[in-house]
Amino acid sequence: MAEHHDPAPAPAPAPSRSERLDRLPFNRRHGKLLFGSGVGWALDAMDVGLVSFVMAAVVQHGFATQGEAAWIASIGFIGMAVGATFGGLVADRIGRRQVFALTLLVYGVATGASALSVSVAMLIILRFFIGLGLGAELPVASTLVSEFSPRRIRGRMVVWLEAFWAVGWILAAVIGTYVVAAGEDGWRWALAIGMVPAAYALVVRFGLPESVRFLERRGRIDEAEAAVRDFERASSMETPMELVARADREREARLAKEARERAREGEVSIWSAAVRKRTIGLWIVWFCINLSYYGAFIWIPSLLVAQGFDLVRSFSFTLIITLAQLPGYAVAAWLIEVWGRRATLATFLAGSAASAVLFGLASTEPMIIAAGCQLSFFNLGAWGALYAIGPELYPTNIRGTGTGAAAGFGRIASIIAPLLVPVLIGVGGPILVFSVFGAAFALAAGAAFLLPEQKGLVLED
Repeated sequence: MAEHHDPAPAPAPAPSRSERLDRLPFNRRHGKLLFGSGVGWALDAMDVGLVSFVMAAVVQHGFATQGEAAWIASIGFIGMAVGATFGGLVADRIGRRQVFALTLLVYGVATGASALSVSVAMLIILRFFIGLGLGAELPVASTLVSEFSPRRIRGRMVVWLEAFWAVGWILAAVIGTYVVAAGEDGWRWALAIGMVPAAYALVVRFGLPESVRFLERRGRIDEAEAAVRDFERASSMETPMELVARADREREARLAKEARERAREGEVSIWSAAVRKRTIGLWIVWFCINLSYYGAFIWIPSLLVAQGFDLVRSFSFTLIITLAQLPGYAVAAWLIEVWGRRATLATFLAGSAASAVLFGLASTEPMIIAAGCQLSFFNLGAWGALYAIGPELYPTNIRGTGTGAAAGFGRIASIIAPLLVPVLIGVGGPILVFSVFGAAFALAAGAAFLLPEQKGLVLED
């Protein structure tokens, strides 16, 4: 009887560069990327946070009216809307790192120049350019960190990145309390400090890696391989070159197949049938969270002054409230890999809704501080979860576009919010203001369930 031989099994697919990054433990290179991106993120937050203190000061010292102060805030968010929309598009074409550095440079220089403003009009124009840089930087930074993060802690790393926002806002509160409130020109010195990002842009440009997925899409294979090996060496897990060569052959075959499919089906966009539902959900969450967050936190120092507190006291209250952002991020960073992205986001948005209503009803100092801290805790935890979810919803070729477009749409709400608050105050006082914000948070919590759960999944190429 002839001996029967089973055919040899086909070799398992060689790991792609993305898979090699996914399997790594957290190492010093991840830490350097996270810290480098996070410092830029904190500087962004410091600038946005300073506006809330500058608004109160310029009105108090007669440089601007309350209506003009509202426009000083809103015009920055118009710039952020433009920057977020086009920053993602540009990042998908020239790279995440390049856009990150350029935006830091733009808003750092503009912030320093705004300290020399001789009129409200000049300050408003410069605030637009500041917003332009800020808006483009935020979605680009979260995309870069997400694409380098190991799969099992990807969500947590993006929340850690977002936690630097609290650090920046706390710095703004400290500067507001001890610099802005120090004298008539205190707000100018505070804005001068905002020039720091211009210098930090050089650190970003030469110190952070470029996205491996972006480099592969652009055919810069040697650079992509060098970046991955840099991260592997930090964990002593370098991949044999024969596996790398086989993975590249398999990748080229896969990309050719995908190109043929795209030619038959049309180019993929954020409104393609496969991702349309998640785009709608993401846009709703972004709009509602921007409306409520910026409407509340940009105006809190001014609202406290309007209630009879002096600048120093109202700024001190704001500093205490801001400190509660850090534990909010910490809890969200833990829950996002335990509960998942969607459940964490919805829970923190629901908590934000309840906290907003309580803050509107607060009438004593202890109630104001307690409700404000609760609002900070839940709201900033929700922001962390949102930034973790965004880059996971889209494939590489539209990832920057998808996150940037959602952020850009959300900025429309941040433009409206500072202008809306004085109107609502006139109609129904703080109770109406924070009831509206609570309703927006509740709507966002519902929209979170339109988003797919991406915990533990590989980022799509």
